[in-house]
Amino acid sequence: MTSFLAVQGKTSFGTSDSRGFGRVDTWVFDLDNTLYPSDAMVWPQVDERITLYVMQLYGLDGISARALQKHFYHRYGTTLKALMVEDGIDPHHFLDFAHDIDHSTIRLDVALGAAIERLPGRKLILTNGSRRHAENVAAKLGILDHFEDVFDIAAAGFVPKPERSTYERFLGLHTVDPMRSALFEDIARNLVVPHDLGMATVLVVPPVPDPFRERFEQEAVQEPHIDHITSDLAGFLEACVLPEALGQ
Repeated sequence: MTSFLAVQGKTSFGTSDSRGFGRVDTWVFDLDNTLYPSDAMVWPQVDERITLYVMQLYGLDGISARALQKHFYHRYGTTLKALMVEDGIDPHHFLDFAHDIDHSTIRLDVALGAAIERLPGRKLILTNGSRRHAENVAAKLGILDHFEDVFDIAAAGFVPKPERSTYERFLGLHTVDPMRSALFEDIARNLVVPHDLGMATVLVVPPVPDPFRERFEQEAVQEPHIDHITSDLAGFLEACVLPEALGQ
């Protein structure tokens, strides 16, 4: 049975079989397009920097580089993985280049910070980006101090989500019991393995379509591996997660 709940003007999705939050003691958050809204203009900058990297690496014009970048993304999951396989690039150099962005567009998110701070237990960031990028963005949002650690693409051995080995490596490194954890993520396919491992899963989608992202990356997919969907992370944490997690 499907149910819908209004959360501060947004919609959240769940089913009668959805995993709840009463048992959760470890809260795991993706970074990009999950912890910040699309109007922060973080991802468009990163995406543009990746295109520029491909242009310079192969001596291509912008249109050709963009097409190759998207081909790599769909074939390998990330452009970084493709360039490591195809050309053996230095991943650290790529990440430093891709994440050299203007952070002034990111606003302090007091509501999100307050909600994350109240979550009982541990809080971790799990990202396909770099630690430096995650820390820079989280600091601008005003939420960095609420997190115990960042598990980045380097910690994953440069094997990106949604590969099963990445989640298993994360769980092992941080001694996380998947049956007592929840993952908040913006791409539906990245929640398949976590749900299979036992995690409660929350898909975070934009309130309106983001023109800088592909359609599949932001669809509110209602599938068995997705326990909840929200377009307002702070509101969802406050109205849906915290009352259950705190036993209120």
